[in-house]
Amino acid sequence: MEEKAASKVHKVLLTNRRGGALNGVIDVLSFDVGEILLETEQGMLMIKGNDLHVNRLTLEKGEVDIEGRIDSLAYSDVGSTKRHNESFLGRLFK
Repeated sequence: MEEKAASKVHKVLLTNRRGGALNGVIDVLSFDVGEILLETEQGMLMIKGNDLHVNRLTLEKGEVDIEGRIDSLAYSDVGSTKRHNESFLGRLFK
């Protein structure tokens, strides 16, 4: 039971807008130097900036480390990760 509750935790640690460590990440949907799109326990998370890089990705633990200039973090309420029968775009633009 405790393990199930722990998997719902989502944490973002941002350091000087130049790097960050995230947990509670389910999947990295896309990334390039200007934008990273993550599926997290709390919904979709879009990170925008410049020179963005994914330094470490451990999906088994749900952890991602990013680096670069971070300009914005935006969550969408689509967050229901249980809707795997819908397409990604369907979940994103609903």
